Amino acid sequence: MATMKQWTTKQDGLNKMQFGNAPAPSADSLKDGEVLVKVNQVALNYRDTEVVMGDYKHHKSLQDDANLVPCSDICGTITHTTPGASGLQQGDRVMAIFNQSHLTGQIVEKDMASGLGKPLPGCLTEYRVFPASGLVKVPDYLSDAEAATLPIAAVTAWMAINSFQPIGQPLQGEDKYVLLQGTGGVSISGLQIAKALGLKSAYCCLHSLPSPFFAHSQEPFVANITQPPDLTTAIVTSSSDEKLARARALGADHTINYKTTPAWDDEVLRVTGNKGADVIFECGGAGTLARSFNCVAFGGLVSCIGYLSGKLDPAGGEPQLNTNVLALRRNVTLKGMLNGPKDRFEEMLGTYVDKQIRPVVDREFAFGEADQAFKYVQSGGHFGKVVVNVA
Repeated sequence: MATMKQWTTKQDGLNKMQFGNAPAPSADSLKDGEVLVKVNQVALNYRDTEVVMGDYKHHKSLQDDANLVPCSDICGTITHTTPGASGLQQGDRVMAIFNQSHLTGQIVEKDMASGLGKPLPGCLTEYRVFPASGLVKVPDYLSDAEAATLPIAAVTAWMAINSFQPIGQPLQGEDKYVLLQGTGGVSISGLQIAKALGLKSAYCCLHSLPSPFFAHSQEPFVANITQPPDLTTAIVTSSSDEKLARARALGADHTINYKTTPAWDDEVLRVTGNKGADVIFECGGAGTLARSFNCVAFGGLVSCIGYLSGKLDPAGGEPQLNTNVLALRRNVTLKGMLNGPKDRFEEMLGTYVDKQIRPVVDREFAFGEADQAFKYVQSGGHFGKVVVNVA
């Protein structure tokens, strides 16, 4: 029996990941509608470090501590197909959608059981079988490493900006501001998307595609977006001057060191003319949510994406307004962002192709050093995405 290399975890710590051999799937084992993919690159998410450390249990479908292959975000090449794998062929480069059953519409609870890297076996392996419905083709202009970064980070960012309105609506009417927290994959993707859509961006840093998308297409791709004059204003806060400089290079117009200006919410209001941000990427959690409510625009959206500053509100201290009052006083929508469906992934890729957005890959690790890549992500030292080169 042929074997392959893969990483596994018992969800008991970053220092206890296992790198070894496993039986390799064969073309003969494929069911109709499935394809066999050779994994080229895997991009890491903060979620993956939580899985490995045994801390990713916020839903009832995620309680199992069984040994598993971690990670969800890949770029790979199809080596074998089946007759039911419509639209895919041998040699196609593909990305996997995160929740494999979430193809369209709002996510429903059953889709939570289809997440790659927990509860389903993940992708930090040389070969993996996928249903054809769970894959999206890679635009030709993207490298494998760039493509691997998109399934969670970019799709979540796209949904955080576009989930409550048709594509293009943020460009209509008065100027819009987007406040992004963090320099990880979601926030950097959000900055790039906001700039591409012509939005004003307030950036807060804390610690099956249609044929026109591809080179063999016969018709040119025309994005269904009206591009306004460049009104983009990006506000970035970080404790790292180096990261602030890198954010400016990506288009951030204003930068705030939150260690020297801890009241970053006041500064966001100042820069936005006391309006606040229409959309906030809330990545901090317990340590940032109150300030996000302070600087969100009336009628704005707070997209809950992460909790890098903690999951639990601090005990004791001065009484604080509860979330109900904070939302009511500015008519705010507070929305959890659990990635997005396949059709919105494909929609997003239309803008990526039209605007030639290049995802930011901070660092690449060899396959045998994947455990070090996890530690690097967990440290928070990265800017953008971290990729493991499997092939």
